[in-house]
Amino acid sequence: MFRFAHPEILYALLLIPLFWILHLLILRRKRKTLQRLGDGNVVKRLTEGFSKARGNVKFLFLMLAWAMLTLGAANPQLGSRLENVKRKGIDLMIVLDVSNSMMAEDIKPNRLERSRQSISQLINKLQGDRVGLVIFAGKAYLQMPLTTDYSAARLFLSTVNTDMIPVQGTAIADAITIAVRSFDDNNHEKAIVVITDGENHQGDAHQAALMAAENGIRIYTIGMGLPEGGPIPLYQNGRPIGFKKDKQGNTIVTRLDDATLQKIAEAGGGIYVRANNTRAGLTKVFDEINALEKSEIESRVFSDYEDRFQYFIALGLLFLLIEGFISSRKSKWLSSINLFKE
Repeated sequence: MFRFAHPEILYALLLIPLFWILHLLILRRKRKTLQRLGDGNVVKRLTEGFSKARGNVKFLFLMLAWAMLTLGAANPQLGSRLENVKRKGIDLMIVLDVSNSMMAEDIKPNRLERSRQSISQLINKLQGDRVGLVIFAGKAYLQMPLTTDYSAARLFLSTVNTDMIPVQGTAIADAITIAVRSFDDNNHEKAIVVITDGENHQGDAHQAALMAAENGIRIYTIGMGLPEGGPIPLYQNGRPIGFKKDKQGNTIVTRLDDATLQKIAEAGGGIYVRANNTRAGLTKVFDEINALEKSEIESRVFSDYEDRFQYFIALGLLFLLIEGFISSRKSKWLSSINLFKE
């Protein structure tokens, strides 16, 4: 197989006809200038030492050098081996709560940051599985569709914060529904991992989990928070300025809703794990998910390519060297043949 590693560079070859046109125009201008200098025979005698043919040959080698160097820069490659690589895995959607209550610091450093760290560790363990991300607060959005590009997944994850969704709340039901819709219509094993504190949830998350289970999708829940809960810190310009208070001026304490998350997991045929300051719960969930039967997700053909740019670069430099050695003046041997006669 043959290809160019950088085919866009080949557009430089289109400049060669332009260079030839400019070369011909310059020769024409020189010829007209010489004609204006005086008698043609006199001008011919004065310029007889210069060879028009040699000038054209020099320019030809310049163009050949341009062509070879351009081809070399585009890096021609030859494929030496074909390999059919199959990926096996499952489709996994991470559903992450980004409501303000996830900033509570009962789980250190806070619930959201601990969730992001745990998800990043989960991504590091994936092998061939496709992973996607749905974020939610008062509304739910697909942040990242299913992909096997784990670097992109980490990039998307790094941008997640509580300012992404201005509507506050815990729309678990909407988030599960969006996650279910994000799966492809295939026979792969599918799973959803919901990471939330579960507080003040809206919609019928239990019913959404039942519908997901009917479609063969397992749901696992991770409770991010402690039963005793914690206050929600407020920040201004990145600095803490206190804690969120209710209308009566009392500090709001956000607590983990164990019961709701347990019911969602049971309805979805998965398990519920409560996080704490020593573990985030994803390890146990990952072990459960990893036990699911993995099926072929994609099959790709890869080829090892060997670079061949060095040959074209060498030819280009050779043509430049030859062009440098060709003189625009006629050789002494030719001059002896074309002596002026009185």
